[in-house]
Amino acid sequence: MRNGDTRVRGLAARAGGWSARHRWAAVGIWVLFVVLAMGLGSAAGRVDVKDSDQLKGETHTAAKIIEDAGIDEPAGESVLIQARDSGGKATDADFRAAVAAVVKAVEGTGKVTDVTSPYDTNTISKDGRSALVQFDMRGDADTAGERVEPVLKAVEGVQEEHGSLRIEEIGGASMMKTFDDAFGDDFQKAELSAVPVALGILLIAFGALVAALLPVLLAVSAIMATMGLMGVVSHVMPMSDTANSVMLLVGLAVGVDYCLFYLRREREERQAGRDSQTALRIAAATSGRAIIVSGVTVCVAMAGMLFTGLAEFEAMGLASLMVVAVAMVGSVTVLPALLSLLGERVEKGKIPFLHPESRLRRKRGAKRESRFWTTVLKGVLAKPVVSVVVAAGALLAVAAPALGMKTQNLTLDQEFGDSLPIVQTYNRVNDAFPGGTEPAEVVVKAADINAPEVTGALADFKAKAISSGASRGPVEIKLHDAQNLAFVYVPLVGGSDLDKAGESLDKLRDEVRPATLGKVDGVEAPITGQVAGSKDFNDQLAGAVVPVFAFVVVFAFVLMLLSFRSLTVAITSIVLNLLSVGAAYGILVAVFQHGWGASLVGAEGVGAIITWLPLFLFVILFGLSMDYHVFVVSRIREAHLRGRSTKDAIQHGVVTTAGVVTSAAVIMVAVFAIFGSLSMQSMKQMGVGLAAAVLIDATIIRGVLLPAVMALLGERNWYLPKWLHRLPDLTHDEAPDAVAAPAARDDEGEPLRV
Repeated sequence: MRNGDTRVRGLAARAGGWSARHRWAAVGIWVLFVVLAMGLGSAAGRVDVKDSDQLKGETHTAAKIIEDAGIDEPAGESVLIQARDSGGKATDADFRAAVAAVVKAVEGTGKVTDVTSPYDTNTISKDGRSALVQFDMRGDADTAGERVEPVLKAVEGVQEEHGSLRIEEIGGASMMKTFDDAFGDDFQKAELSAVPVALGILLIAFGALVAALLPVLLAVSAIMATMGLMGVVSHVMPMSDTANSVMLLVGLAVGVDYCLFYLRREREERQAGRDSQTALRIAAATSGRAIIVSGVTVCVAMAGMLFTGLAEFEAMGLASLMVVAVAMVGSVTVLPALLSLLGERVEKGKIPFLHPESRLRRKRGAKRESRFWTTVLKGVLAKPVVSVVVAAGALLAVAAPALGMKTQNLTLDQEFGDSLPIVQTYNRVNDAFPGGTEPAEVVVKAADINAPEVTGALADFKAKAISSGASRGPVEIKLHDAQNLAFVYVPLVGGSDLDKAGESLDKLRDEVRPATLGKVDGVEAPITGQVAGSKDFNDQLAGAVVPVFAFVVVFAFVLMLLSFRSLTVAITSIVLNLLSVGAAYGILVAVFQHGWGASLVGAEGVGAIITWLPLFLFVILFGLSMDYHVFVVSRIREAHLRGRSTKDAIQHGVVTTAGVVTSAAVIMVAVFAIFGSLSMQSMKQMGVGLAAAVLIDATIIRGVLLPAVMALLGERNWYLPKWLHRLPDLTHDEAPDAVAAPAARDDEGEPLRV
């Protein structure tokens, strides 16, 4: 460093100092990194998670058998022909004519194969009012939705000619097309609107275009670089579209937050009368350190998803971990370089009527503190016991509904409600043919699928599936002689009621299969399908909950202990974060499961929480909440090291960070709320859960409960047992000589200790 400077030992301070001195090199390296990452990712291409790798258990075994056999299962479609009045029957002449017309119409499109009449397959309901014409789409099932339009039009044409009957199509391809038409742009719109929303809030927060653009540009560049890295890494651990969407959410949230923390501190120091370089070095040593501690903690939390054993979760965890790491590195390297280059020009592009007092405040060196939080803190610190009891009691009350949480994979009607006509068709088919829209699929593999003992076992399985009460039929068997495989499709009693359908599945797996196919040596018969997949997913997720929770909590505790060298701070951090997550769970259950206030978010009638959400929310929220916690506690500790009493340090730390925490929280809540406005209930649950948790965390937790608890603990906040003094010291940035400059003094004129 320059003459007269004292060597800075902290990693964040050293990184910021180097970047400020070699600003063009730092910017050039970052741009090169982003371009190279994108180029390598584009050249490598992205490998996505295979169906056979999505789950373990029987679902995985069945998918693996199908994949190894080289069989591409087509997208199956059904046309429901149903009498509109109770007197109509499938035996009526006009009903038969309609069935024949449907068969002729769909065959005439040239887009389908294996068309079957209900009179041949006995797919006629018990009351005789409904029948199904079934067929498969030609070509790849994944793209069948793009080719189903002529078939849908053909069925609509038959409906126009037979007004006395209800004639509707449903199946994998038609549902795919309907969803793409109705919601295909939802995610893209949400993702694209998130950036303008964040920029708008930053403009209000900073009142200057350049200052507002910096966090957004760095967050977007971190996301672009991570997209490229995901392509490279996917050849080792496959990725997915879901992982990409989660990465975008997390990347924008933490990328903007980290830059916001850094930029606000640098701006605050300049407003206190310090020159640009000193302000930048102080920001690097303080906010920069908080960013590294927070970033590492978030990365650890995201890494918890790698312990689930679920390919989709592993992809989401790794993608999130990478974008947080990239955003963290960018915030402590290229951001100081850009601020050094810009200097006072970071205030360019001032927005009229926004923060007109900022120039006056900078001239006077006035402190930037929130009047609202100053008032709140005065009451909290005056009566900390009352504040803890009220705040903690309120959060526990909010969290209470979570004790009765019910998780399941949402059915079509739960996911979309009555917003789509195809949902009504789905319900009508399930009423007439319970389980017919999503039957259990038994994949039977044998050395010779046509051997007498195998064909006999298949026949027994078909008969016993109905006699056991697991299915009301019809049970369909499709043979693949060349591969020695048979697919048995069993409509489950219970239909779209996954609890009842799950009981039927258990009968198939535990009673019917052992008594039939299980008696033939060498035969494998894993059972898959939507209900089986949901059950296997739940079982595997339940087994992953304890190790994931333990990993995240233990490592977060250790990181907080090392970063603040306080056993008390580490314990309170974990407890407060768990309380925040619990409150988010309670809100989810209250709104989406019990329906309290559900109409406000368009979630009537869901009745359950999507299976993957609780664990996902825990990991994401535990990580993101550390942003605010580390930032606020770092500022409190910094003030305490200057010689302030714990109570004064709490007051100073909370009110001086209130503005940046509020701005960051508003951005997160706004972005997550966009996803809460989507039509899909699973995405709505995710958006509402994240938005509610961040709002609670940034207000009740950080603004009331944290200061109240710390006020009660007093000097015990900094307690570290003697036997832990040998732990590595990661508080280098807070040494008295961390920032070398006689001008670096606090607002009272005392030397700044950071």
